[in-house]
Amino acid sequence: MGFIGAIARHFDALIGPGVMLLYPLYASIRAIESPSPLDDQQWLTYWVLYSLIALFELSCWKVLQWLPLWPYLKLVFCLWLVLPIFNGAAYIYENFVRKYIKIGRHTNSNYPDSQRRVLEMMSFDARKAVERYIQKNGPEAFERVVKAAEREAKKH
Repeated sequence: MGFIGAIARHFDALIGPGVMLLYPLYASIRAIESPSPLDDQQWLTYWVLYSLIALFELSCWKVLQWLPLWPYLKLVFCLWLVLPIFNGAAYIYENFVRKYIKIGRHTNSNYPDSQRRVLEMMSFDARKAVERYIQKNGPEAFERVVKAAEREAKKH
């Protein structure tokens, strides 16, 4: 197999640093500069999970060296966490962490209480879309949508 075999054997070492470090660093810097706190949540969660993986590897390296698929499993898991099409870190936060740990408010404190309560009930993707809507159309437009939804809910 020669060259292709060597690439296949070391694929995780060739692509891993870019997937697990370089792109997340770039995306984290973009998230810091963006006005929305939602992308911060994705990348903070990613770094926490990546740190847990690194601690696991450091603690269990003697066992992991006997598992030849470990580097590839780690690479696939990190791809799932990082790639915007999956938003795996945000998924883990929404479906596992947020259910059990509620510390303070999860939405921007610039919103009135009624809007903040509605935003807190939404999933990550829905909140992201609503925040874009508010930035584009203003908080008054969102308030009208919320009131219309409340009127519609009272009918049924």
